[in-house]
Amino acid sequence: MTVVLEGRTAIITGAGGGLGRTHALYLAGKGARVLVNDVSADAAGRVAREIVDRGGMASVFAASVTDEDAVGEMVAAILRDWGRIDILINNAGILRDKSFAKMTIADFRNVVDVHLIGAAICTKAVWEPMRGQAYGRIVMTTSSSGLYGNFGQANYGAAKMALVGLMQTLGIEGEKYGIRVNCLAPTAATQMTEGVLDEESLTMLAPDRVSPALLRLVADDAPTRTIVCAGAGNVATANVTLTTGHYIGVGTDAGEQVSAHWSQITDRAGEIVPAYGFVQAEREVAAARKA
Repeated sequence: MTVVLEGRTAIITGAGGGLGRTHALYLAGKGARVLVNDVSADAAGRVAREIVDRGGMASVFAASVTDEDAVGEMVAAILRDWGRIDILINNAGILRDKSFAKMTIADFRNVVDVHLIGAAICTKAVWEPMRGQAYGRIVMTTSSSGLYGNFGQANYGAAKMALVGLMQTLGIEGEKYGIRVNCLAPTAATQMTEGVLDEESLTMLAPDRVSPALLRLVADDAPTRTIVCAGAGNVATANVTLTTGHYIGVGTDAGEQVSAHWSQITDRAGEIVPAYGFVQAEREVAAARKA
């Protein structure tokens, strides 16, 4: 196996099992030193021992990603022991699936706290060390549930799409400091998907078939602000696009004009992936000036 991450240090959250475990084993196999984070010290310890038994380097820090003080201690520990933080994989997550009608706000808040706020806490903790060393690779774990929706996952989908927005802005802010931020949308058979898929599909969607997609996102030549979708050995990308649209004017019938020209407004021919959010305003002003 090619050792392409030698000398790099990675934090992987929620790495005591499932995808986090396979991510940790994969990156360690590529030469990275890995801090295995999980709320369960026993689970994190087992994964760290697996890495060491395979000849890799690993340490353990048990903490919830929602605990800002503990996350700060985790980052301080890795800096003390290994001197730098090159890679952060925000993988920790939970599910509280219910239809929105049956979901409580507590169900909604708990999922958002772990997936979104937890990722923000961990990213904030590594941001200054990465800026100081002019190098960083951060991966947010998004989901097709956020990108496209899934029944019973309003809380999960909202958190996962929010991570795309976080990636977009941090990718812009981090660019001049050598920090590249991307999203991984995995499809993998874990405890979170038990009972959803048939056995054959679960076998094909083994978590270790997702982890290789990380390598491109954490390498020296990694892209930034890219959404990579991976599962069963297949890798694709997703994009948030903007259509050319149609100028409807500012008259009293502007609302009616939206309906009248709906097919032109939604026509995807010539759509773009904006380089930054203000592109929308720029295009709108340009269209108004041409009218």
